[in-house]
Amino acid sequence: MPLRIALAQIDTCVGDLDGNTRAVLASAHKAAEAGARLVAFPEMTVTGYPIEDLALRASFRRGAESALARLAATLVDEGLGDLTVVLGMVGTRDGRPTNQAVVLHGGTVTARYDKRHLPNYGVFDEFRIFTPGHESCVIEVDGRRVGLAICEDIWQDGPVEALVGQGVELLLVLNGSPYEEGKVHQRADLATRHSATLGGIPVAYVNMVGGQDDLVFDGGSFVVAGDRVLAQSPQFVADLALWDLADAGAEQTTGKLAPPLEPDEEVYRALVTGLAGYVQKNGFRRVVLGMSGGIDSALVAAIAADALGGENVTGVSMPSRWSSDHSKDDAADLAQRIGADYRVQPIKPVVDAFEAGLPLDGVAAENLQARVRGMILMAVSNAEGHLVLATGNKTELAVGYSTIYGDAVGGYAPIKDVDKSRVWALSRWRNNHAVDRGEIPPIPENSITKPPSAELRPGQVDQDSLPPYDLLDQVLDAYVEHAEGRAELLARGFDPEVVDRVLSLVDRAEWKRRQYPLGPKVTALAFGRDRRLPITSRWREPIDPHTSTTSTEH
Repeated sequence: MPLRIALAQIDTCVGDLDGNTRAVLASAHKAAEAGARLVAFPEMTVTGYPIEDLALRASFRRGAESALARLAATLVDEGLGDLTVVLGMVGTRDGRPTNQAVVLHGGTVTARYDKRHLPNYGVFDEFRIFTPGHESCVIEVDGRRVGLAICEDIWQDGPVEALVGQGVELLLVLNGSPYEEGKVHQRADLATRHSATLGGIPVAYVNMVGGQDDLVFDGGSFVVAGDRVLAQSPQFVADLALWDLADAGAEQTTGKLAPPLEPDEEVYRALVTGLAGYVQKNGFRRVVLGMSGGIDSALVAAIAADALGGENVTGVSMPSRWSSDHSKDDAADLAQRIGADYRVQPIKPVVDAFEAGLPLDGVAAENLQARVRGMILMAVSNAEGHLVLATGNKTELAVGYSTIYGDAVGGYAPIKDVDKSRVWALSRWRNNHAVDRGEIPPIPENSITKPPSAELRPGQVDQDSLPPYDLLDQVLDAYVEHAEGRAELLARGFDPEVVDRVLSLVDRAEWKRRQYPLGPKVTALAFGRDRRLPITSRWREPIDPHTSTTSTEH
């Protein structure tokens, strides 16, 4: 008889033990009502993920164990004692924390499995926190043998191979796999390879969904057997996927298959998910941002409206003496399109008051304008309880093209990991998506097509002080994302003057990036957890001193 399995990709919150177990109960009921005999949840479901140094607190581990015991008892009390529930949580072995999969049945814990491979790269530092496991785990559900693994266990050799010869009919993998572009295919390829290792048996991969600080979890849970996808959950939404494990020798059946997202939509939805998770899990209801009429603030405003509803977005236009009429008009148009609360607060009176006592010119005068705008946004936040959104993109962060304590203020930066070229692409995708649905495009066309400018002096445009963005982003991708040095960049054919200027700007801006608000990771290498360089460092790529740039912009 086929064994019905449910993969519950749910949105958890770190530390919310009661809320997370309530979510488990809700999905367990739905799974049982649909005839499932086994329901699987993601990695660290009880505690949320990643818990970082909370794992080192014995009090936290005791709290998680108590929550697990209450969950096991409640499952029985609510008529679900015969359902096998597999979920992740923090465990303890020899006084040290482990990343653990737990099996519940009949009101008791029937098996525990400690994650064997602990990632220690990129955004992960589990090896510092957890103690690795060393044993395999195979459970039986209605006479069917199911092998367990946790996330990194299938990215490294050993744990899956150890299951060969144990009569396993299904490999079940619990995951807290953060999103980054292109990772969906990597997961599927891994699962396909391990299915072959185990003789073509199905591999069920359940992943969490939602935003947690600077990480986004995209779900996308699936089942594969050989090179066939048998079930596929959608990305970025909670889902309960049902699939039947066929009898031995019978052909495996196909369940629900969610269509894949094209690349720009996938990244856009990751940004929306990350912002929504951060705002809601930290107790905010509204956000506020500066609406300049430019492309970056327009994209951030659209993301915020999609994440929270336009009525929960406050946009503040803060024109200076140099602000163009079209910028003010574009900002007002944007606010109307997304249904935001729109305000106009000219900065000239405040800037004049500063300059009356402290005459400034050049970069200092430009930075003063940005900092006055930052103060206005923070004042609105303090007075009304809104979360301030920073609107800088990855290209600007890379080269230090932002004013510390000015446009860099805020609690969250939705496009922090999106380069300028992608900002335009995502804006066009969002508008086209609206047109396809018969809706008004959220971003004014003029914001997309006009030359970018900070408008801090007459006639200023970004390309006065930076290489063209398409070229700049190519150099940054090679230097930042792929860690290529000057020699490699010149070998690619980039102009030496451009290379030397960009490398100098990037290296000198590390201190600014360290103070920038967190934002959602969507690329393979995001500023922050992924890239950790010292601020105080005398190492510089060997460059031509005549093309080097020393930034005075703070």
